Amino acid sequence: MGIRIIKTAIATIIAIYLALYLNLENALSAGVFAILGLEATRMKGFQKTAIRFLASVTGLFFASFIFMWCGFNYWAVALFVLLVFPVLARFQLNDGIVTCCVIVFHLFGNGQVTFQFLFNEVTLLFIGLGTSIIINMFFMPNDDQKITELRKEVERNYNDIFQNLAATLRNPNHIWSGEQLLVAEKLIAHGKVVAVRNKENRFWEKEAYWITYFEMRSQQFYTITKMMEKVALVHDKLSQNEWLAEVLEQLGKDTQSDVYKGKVRERLVELSALFKTMPLPSTREEFEIRASLLMLMYEIDSYLDIAEKLKRKQSEQVATI
Repeated sequence: MGIRIIKTAIATIIAIYLALYLNLENALSAGVFAILGLEATRMKGFQKTAIRFLASVTGLFFASFIFMWCGFNYWAVALFVLLVFPVLARFQLNDGIVTCCVIVFHLFGNGQVTFQFLFNEVTLLFIGLGTSIIINMFFMPNDDQKITELRKEVERNYNDIFQNLAATLRNPNHIWSGEQLLVAEKLIAHGKVVAVRNKENRFWEKEAYWITYFEMRSQQFYTITKMMEKVALVHDKLSQNEWLAEVLEQLGKDTQSDVYKGKVRERLVELSALFKTMPLPSTREEFEIRASLLMLMYEIDSYLDIAEKLKRKQSEQVATI
């Protein structure tokens, strides 16, 4: 049994009992409004509740005039739909159409427009939707632990990928399934969803660190696929292979570290200068391999640049690689 089902049951029964306590007509409708008002996050709960309330009050206002002018005839309900639904859609109140119809049908069933009845319906809305907001505020699961675990899993998979790429550079015959790449892609996609939900449950906070974090990992994922393409072109072992294998191993370790010390960037600068002083390749095969290694260095540099963007965007946070 999920937390949302439990929240729905609690909100429904509280709303109904409150309506009964106040001797409101159609008390069960308060439970319906409470069910409709529950959302996956606090922010959506507030937004959708406001929409439903405005749509319902607007619909009740127009329906009152339509039924008074046209009488409580069934064709008047069709006229209400034709006239009011486009207005709700125009002002982006579509999510409130169901709650609007519930109270309008109550009005039609009542057969007359009275202040007492209108007050009764608006009070039902307040109770049902208000109860759902309160339940949403106090009974929302905390995603902090889950999102931290997702981060660790992504970084663990990234480290495994870099270690395997380093092993391939040392031994071009190294066999690797690439499973970690597929797992990392799924983890990042899931992390984005949880990060957005986490932010919407903390709408009073301005920063959205985890959204930025998983977006960074997503961009880095593309760079990693480019690294794999370059490593796949290295079909023979050169002395330069070992240099970049060490860089990739260090990059994998840095990925799981809370603080990046810049060792990989420093090493890339050294290797770039070293490549420029080396004699030209003596064979076409060596030329192709060294060209692939040089492009691999560029991709590693791009990977680091993506992380630097996160540092600039979240300067008050501890930067991670």
